[in-house]
Amino acid sequence: QVQLVESGGGLVQPGGSLRLSCLASGFAFRMSPLGWYRQVPGKEREWIASITSAGGTSYASSVKGRFTISRDNPTNTVYLQMNSLKPDDTAVYYCKVVPPTSGASYWGQGTQVTVSS
Repeated sequence: QVQLVESGGGLVQPGGSLRLSCLASGFAFRMSPLGWYRQVPGKEREWIASITSAGGTSYASSVKGRFTISRDNPTNTVYLQMNSLKPDDTAVYYCKVVPPTSGASYWGQGTQVTVSS
């Protein structure tokens, strides 16, 4: 079955950096586009970055220039490098996949990122 396991969250000061990882299994990782989302209590889950199977990337305006999404196909891992973090980046971060063979959406359990001094 499809599994996505995020890690790398934590507490960081404003201006700091974190790298999130999402280890995937149970689907054709190399062929699948992947995305990162985030959610704060009481708000809708927000898309922040995507990467295609070919490595093309796109970003929400709120994170463009500060966050970088990347993938490592041999290890079935997608990363989110987050720099110049702000308190507004505080959220639970999720990775998502829609395997092209299934059309269904799968989510990880999320990892908490807190930006605070």
